[in-house]
Amino acid sequence: MKNSIAFFCLMFVGFAHSQELKSPDNQLQMIFELSQAGKPSYQLKYKNKSVIQSSNLGLMLKNNDDLLDGFEVINAKTTSFSNKWKPVLGEEEEILDQHNQLIVELVQKATGRKMNLVFRLFNEGLAFRYEIPTQEKLNYFVISEEVTQFSLTGDHKAFWIPGDYDSQEYSYNETKLSQIDVDKLDMNNGIGMKGPMTKSRIQSPVMMKSSDGLYLNIFEAAVVNYPIMHLDVNTKSFVMQSHLVPNAIGDKAYLQAPANSPWRTIMVSDDARTILTSKMVLNLNEPSKIEDTSWIKPMKYVGIWWEMHVGKATWDYAGSQNAQMAQDAELKPTGKHGATTVNTKKYIDFAAKHGFDGVLVEGWNVGWEDWFGNWKENVFDFVTSYPDFNVEEVQKYAESKGVKMIMHHETSGSVSNYERRLDRAYSFMKKHNYDAVKSGYVGKIIPRGEWHDGQAMVNHFNYAVERAAEYKIMVNSHESSRPTGYHRTYPNYIAAEAARGNEFNAWSVGNPPAHETILPFTRFLGGPMDYTPGIFEIKMSYYDATKKEQVHTTLAKQLALYVTIYSPLQMAADLPENYERYSDAFQFIKEVEVDWDKTEILEAEPGDYVTIARKTKGKESWFLGAITDENPRKTEIALDFLTPGKKYKATIYQDGKDAHWEQNPKAYSIKTIEVTAKTKLKLNLAAGGGTAISFFPL
Repeated sequence: MKNSIAFFCLMFVGFAHSQELKSPDNQLQMIFELSQAGKPSYQLKYKNKSVIQSSNLGLMLKNNDDLLDGFEVINAKTTSFSNKWKPVLGEEEEILDQHNQLIVELVQKATGRKMNLVFRLFNEGLAFRYEIPTQEKLNYFVISEEVTQFSLTGDHKAFWIPGDYDSQEYSYNETKLSQIDVDKLDMNNGIGMKGPMTKSRIQSPVMMKSSDGLYLNIFEAAVVNYPIMHLDVNTKSFVMQSHLVPNAIGDKAYLQAPANSPWRTIMVSDDARTILTSKMVLNLNEPSKIEDTSWIKPMKYVGIWWEMHVGKATWDYAGSQNAQMAQDAELKPTGKHGATTVNTKKYIDFAAKHGFDGVLVEGWNVGWEDWFGNWKENVFDFVTSYPDFNVEEVQKYAESKGVKMIMHHETSGSVSNYERRLDRAYSFMKKHNYDAVKSGYVGKIIPRGEWHDGQAMVNHFNYAVERAAEYKIMVNSHESSRPTGYHRTYPNYIAAEAARGNEFNAWSVGNPPAHETILPFTRFLGGPMDYTPGIFEIKMSYYDATKKEQVHTTLAKQLALYVTIYSPLQMAADLPENYERYSDAFQFIKEVEVDWDKTEILEAEPGDYVTIARKTKGKESWFLGAITDENPRKTEIALDFLTPGKKYKATIYQDGKDAHWEQNPKAYSIKTIEVTAKTKLKLNLAAGGGTAISFFPL
């Protein structure tokens, strides 16, 4: 489809003004208003029903007059846009960007300063942002706060996590808006370092459902050179207002005209599946800035990682107590170090045998002994290995087996140190044939006083990806700010964590069974997540009889997560020996793809269940994943997404009859049947369970 643009221009000067914009399908209506006092606001309706009531817009500036009122409209332009584009990696072969746009040009009469409000209305929601054009009256400026309101129409059910400046690794709370209260949460949740929080501040994206069945989601897109937006919630009036994460001295954003804020997004539908199929966040980001993307490849990987979480091995070589006693003397090994040459070769052999693309090794480099919690600046140099890890030997062995090595860069939160060494670290990677890096930002940020979600850190995360692109390196960031679609602009940003991942099940209260049914409606809207699914040995008592921790799913649900969690970088996270003991179930992980031509959301309800089918890129095979919360579920799925007239072999990996996420999580069964597009399958999901199905054409 070629670009199609319609253009209209209206002039309004010196009086109160309202302007309407409708979505391409006419189901959504946005109303912009400028009051007699020159204060801008907007409303949003869905099928003539109010979704967002009159909500104020504006910017507060440091040491300057605020851009809140006293405006008049000098110009308003409306355009329509429709275009299709192809992502490098993704859930769809082709994405449609179709929206209507309104640009309202404002001037503040008392100061002569200009500000534009840009609204885009898609069929699934509204996006808007602030633009400061080049002008004499405003050049360099500091934003002290953004006054963006979302005035909701009722006490909706909400899925939310606290507005912590430093971490998104919380399990979701499901409450009414009126019941949001961070002070009542149990903070004994395994998160080692927490940032500032207030009673009614939450993070975006926040997923909501109204009493009359509307699904709403408030988020943001294309966060570049700007802090992350949290939301202050008035639990009585149900008005949410933007709260930008500050820097070390309390400022929010340093900008120079021309400049713009990220897009603020409001998705709305009477069908929950529409939220999951939306590509609005991606469409609001700029097209790829990488001309040659042939080196950006999807990956399935294994690695030296889970054995540290379950206590079988350690990241450090000498142990913290040993390191402190040794000081400048030679470190003495504890014998528990996981990242040895010998152990790495075992993982390489396993990857080669079972067709995995890569092997991740954590703890390979010196410095792990005593940095955690100590706010230590110069911990890692990212090029010096421990004595028991031979970089050259591992490189040659991996190459002989046709396996790629994945680098690990734990920064310990010392961003200044990492940036000083970034080019040397990337050069070291390329020298030793590493094409992908998992970066980590555990701990308080250095420079001291900065937060993970502040402007400086957002710029760092983006810079690391941009710099990596120059070396043709793919990036998987952990403990970063949550993605907002920037992987469209830099598709080498292959995945991120930025949410509560599977590892929390190994050593904390874990992730409740509903967790993975909420993530698609929240974290996944911004980009693919390295959730590290595939844990087969569910209970940690297997490794230590005194441990009560466990994964809060069945084994079959761990398989289904490979489909319900989109990521072109997927880890088979468990230990190789555990996969060997459940080789029949492991077959699904070996076969499942990670890059897709088509995605069908078959059924979905946030906090309850999700069923997704995906077609392999360039092939006729399909994969299906169905997951549920703590409640067992029966459902019937029509296979009309399959190609009509073709027969498929369906291999069904399902919960056993007596399976239960807590009482009997490893009970599963496998059966193979012949199906067509006319077939309907009845699925029985255990409490905390799931079903995974592969479809191969006969």
